[in-house]
Amino acid sequence: MPFNLPVPVVSIGLLFCSNVFMTMAWYGHLKYPTATLQRAVLISWCIAFFEYCLQVPANRYGYGYFNAAELKTIQEVLSLSVFMVFSVLYLGEPLRWNYVLGFLMIVGAAFVIFHKW
Repeated sequence: MPFNLPVPVVSIGLLFCSNVFMTMAWYGHLKYPTATLQRAVLISWCIAFFEYCLQVPANRYGYGYFNAAELKTIQEVLSLSVFMVFSVLYLGEPLRWNYVLGFLMIVGAAFVIFHKW
C-alpha cells in the first residue's frame, strides 16, 4: 500500500484524481469549439491515459475493502462532484437547482448502497 495510508484514503484519493483527468479528457475540449475533432480526440486520449493510470490502481487497492458496487458508487459520486465544479469554473456554466437536486438524489442512492441493511 503506498504511503502507508488507510485503504479508503488511497483508493478514494486516486479515484478523485482520476476523475479530474477524466473530466478534462471528456469535457475540456468543449471550451475550444474551433479545434478539429481529430485534435480534440488525440488530446483527450493523451489526458485519459493519466486517468487510467490512477483509476486502475484505485480500484485494485480499494477492492477487498470495498466491493465492486461500492467502488463504482464512489467513482460516480466523485465524478459528478468534480464535474459540477468543472462546469462552473472551467466552462462557465450555471449550476442550476435541478442539477444539485439530481446530484443529491445520487448521493441518496449512495447511502442506500453503503448502508448495511
